[in-house]
Amino acid sequence: MKRQTKIKNFIYPLLLLAPALIILLVFKVLPIILAFRFSFFNWGIAGSKGFVGLRNYKIMFQDPLFWRSLLNTFYYAIVTVPLSMIFSMIIAALLNRGIKALGVFRTIYYLPVVTSLVAVSVVWKWLYDPTRGLFNQILQFLGLSPLQWLQEYRGIFELILGKELPLLLKGPSLALFSLSILGVWRSLGYNVVIFLAGLKNIPKVYYDAAKVDGANTFQTFWHVTVPLLSPTTFYVAIMTTITSFQMFAPVWTMTGPPPGGPLHSTLVIIYYLFRRGFEEYLIGYGSAIAFVFFLIILAITILQRKYLEKRVYYEV
Repeated sequence: MKRQTKIKNFIYPLLLLAPALIILLVFKVLPIILAFRFSFFNWGIAGSKGFVGLRNYKIMFQDPLFWRSLLNTFYYAIVTVPLSMIFSMIIAALLNRGIKALGVFRTIYYLPVVTSLVAVSVVWKWLYDPTRGLFNQILQFLGLSPLQWLQEYRGIFELILGKELPLLLKGPSLALFSLSILGVWRSLGYNVVIFLAGLKNIPKVYYDAAKVDGANTFQTFWHVTVPLLSPTTFYVAIMTTITSFQMFAPVWTMTGPPPGGPLHSTLVIIYYLFRRGFEEYLIGYGSAIAFVFFLIILAITILQRKYLEKRVYYEV
């Protein structure tokens, strides 16, 4: 009887999970396995043309555009992730101060998340237009020179210092930095909602204790809110990092022709993978890029869990 009960307790949950597990296996796990297999073949649009071993990986590691796209991707993430988290936390803290119509503000901040990224990119491309764009009109109103937002390939540190620098010291190009601003704006809504949920879970007694101890607003935020919000911050950091590494639509919609310009300064690894695999029909080579990129994201996530989780306080 006990054995039958154990079998039922195992089978029933498995049956309930079966639809989700099948979707996960078919659309997530299986493509990863197939991509890994394709990466060892000279695979084109007509199918396999023979086993080539590690040749695709060798070509990839010798490809300067692969390294440039990887560097641009890291630049994009380094700019987008910290700014998105800082602004999201500040906005969430302000919205959490008992303001009226909180639901309306939540909706306003969340609208960019549910809006088509292609449509958003088209609108922002107009905002960045060098002659009719809103941002340059604001700069001219302030007495500043207009910028070639999406056409400037020089790094932002080069523009600030006014001299040429080595590639690794140039920083992201102004074009890539402009895409990062869009990325920060789009990610605010989701992150603000998550941070608000985390703030609602912090007991009010801690704020009362800080007030009794004479802490001002900034001290309360830094010594009470930030530590107790660390589980939420940890989650947002991981998810925002993964999302930023998957940036594609703005590059496709806002840069070029060809996309990734000017001079490959906005070429990110997801678009480079797409170009190699689906525009040039080098499926094997694109699969090799995809699998290496998967390993990079996995390694970054593991490092985040290893080093950031030490600063997380799960109990309040």
